[in-house]
Amino acid sequence: MQFGITLKPDIPVDRLVQLARRAEAAGFRYGWLFDSHILWKEPYPLLTLMATNTRQMRLGTCVTNPAVRDVTVTASLYATLNLISGGRMELGIGRGDSSRRVLGKKPTAMDTLEESVRVFRTLTAGREASYDGHMVQLSWAHESPRVWIAGYGPKVLRLTGRIADGVILQLADPDLISWFLGFVREGAQEAGRDPEKIEVMAAAPVWVSDDLRVARERVRWFPALVSNHVMDLVGRYKPEELPPALTVYVRSRGGYDYQHHCEVGSDNAAFVSDEVVDRFCVVGPVEAHREKLDRLARAGVTQFNIYLMCGEEEQTLDVYQRHILPRFS
Repeated sequence: MQFGITLKPDIPVDRLVQLARRAEAAGFRYGWLFDSHILWKEPYPLLTLMATNTRQMRLGTCVTNPAVRDVTVTASLYATLNLISGGRMELGIGRGDSSRRVLGKKPTAMDTLEESVRVFRTLTAGREASYDGHMVQLSWAHESPRVWIAGYGPKVLRLTGRIADGVILQLADPDLISWFLGFVREGAQEAGRDPEKIEVMAAAPVWVSDDLRVARERVRWFPALVSNHVMDLVGRYKPEELPPALTVYVRSRGGYDYQHHCEVGSDNAAFVSDEVVDRFCVVGPVEAHREKLDRLARAGVTQFNIYLMCGEEEQTLDVYQRHILPRFS
């Protein structure tokens, strides 16, 4: 299992670059940025800085969507960054959450997502693509980045299995991940693909501490973030089509303020129980982290992506470098 980090683009630019450098030196193979252009800084200039200040770390959005930018713009951005980084870019994409909802808009349709991935791959490979009835080409592009699709529902997970290089699962619950991957495998098999060749990312915050009370409070915002996606699923699927372990905890959910999205101590997380925190995140002493990550690896996870935004980021990187990464290298 490899390791990555995701940074929230609300920190000072110099600190973001410093954390990317430090993570690469610690052995983290991937560096991701959230893409929510109203809430936080624009990710693509920051990815440019990360690309010019790292040498091997693979970089990308976790995640963008097909609506806030035209797909031809996203393709051109990625093709340019691939040249700058020496071919180290990876596209993380989904239907859209905070960057859409803060504008009063809903996530995009799945057919829009699928078509966008097709156009993105064709253009970044330097080939002609049919786009709104016109043939367009990035003649200077030559290498298409891998595509990771984020999602929770059976339909988008089957789509991921059919077309994607990797799946992004934003939680660290091994049992739920096993349930998700069943649909990814179904989609892969429908398309005649080998499911074992699809990368699997589990993305979640962590907090290393013997004091579980403190640890849980640092990461409680994360299940609240996930609840936005769960509410979307509840509106589109029958109760028996979804596992209670994913849906029951949102019954007591109130409103959600995106201005406090991914914020430690936010009132958004008041409804989240300790049990849900423990399932969705990775908390506790070092040995608890090792045990949880072992379970994730057995469930099929090939990359664990730390949402590095809970405070004491350097200490987290140091602990993982010394006590966690060597176990999985």
